[in-house]
Amino acid sequence: MHALDVLGDPVRRRLLELLADGELRAGELGEVVQHEFGISQPAVSQHLRVLREAGFTTVRADGTRRLYAIEPAALAEADAWFGPFRRFWQPRLDALGTELARGRRERRLAAASENPIDDTTAPKEN
Repeated sequence: MHALDVLGDPVRRRLLELLADGELRAGELGEVVQHEFGISQPAVSQHLRVLREAGFTTVRADGTRRLYAIEPAALAEADAWFGPFRRFWQPRLDALGTELARGRRERRLAAASENPIDDTTAPKEN
């Protein structure tokens, strides 16, 4: 199965989003996805199986619990597929980064001008 086929499903994308912060129990994943998508526990298990078989996740046993984690190699395949299309959005993301940096700088300068350091009240060093 192609990486984009796997990522095309909103439930599987959500599962990967949840795993982006680190390893989670299958039960924890199921609780969130069942609530958000209104699907059954067996349906969540099926999505987890697809992610595992496609190489997007790993699973390890911890007693009776199953802990899932992201497998970065499969995401690299999707990233590589998107490579030729980055030229459509990368300049806009770069421009956004510039504007955000400019805004931070302006706020920093404004805060400095509102709270200037007064050398006459600072303790003198001997």
